[in-house]
Amino acid sequence: MSKAIPTIQKYMTTAPHSIGADQTLAHAHAVLREYKIRHLPVLVGGKLVGMVTDRDLRFVETLRDVDPTKVTVEDAMVTDVYAVSPEASLDEVVSEMAQHKYGSVVVMQNQKVVGIFTTVDVCRAFAELLQTRLAH
Repeated sequence: MSKAIPTIQKYMTTAPHSIGADQTLAHAHAVLREYKIRHLPVLVGGKLVGMVTDRDLRFVETLRDVDPTKVTVEDAMVTDVYAVSPEASLDEVVSEMAQHKYGSVVVMQNQKVVGIFTTVDVCRAFAELLQTRLAH
């Protein structure tokens, strides 16, 4: 007998840290370092408008004349964010992440960010599923 495939809600990180589009790159770095994370949903008035990652920040800062204390997150973020509901099936989300090489997925409910699901969460889910479903 097979078990139901879990949803993202079981493995996502709830209440993720986020940042405003008008914040500086230096502030974004500080948030990433302080919480030891690599992905920040970008919000304007509580609405998701993008995603900025540690890699994005490092790339933009290599460009000529970029001052991290003056350039804003809006200039470094990507606006095409993969977002799903908490009820999204784990297998579908992980397949999409692999196909498009997404490092994270924003979890949305009622137009609000309620979680984030990263490659670290994928590894945690995989380890748990191996232990509980394949161990004899």
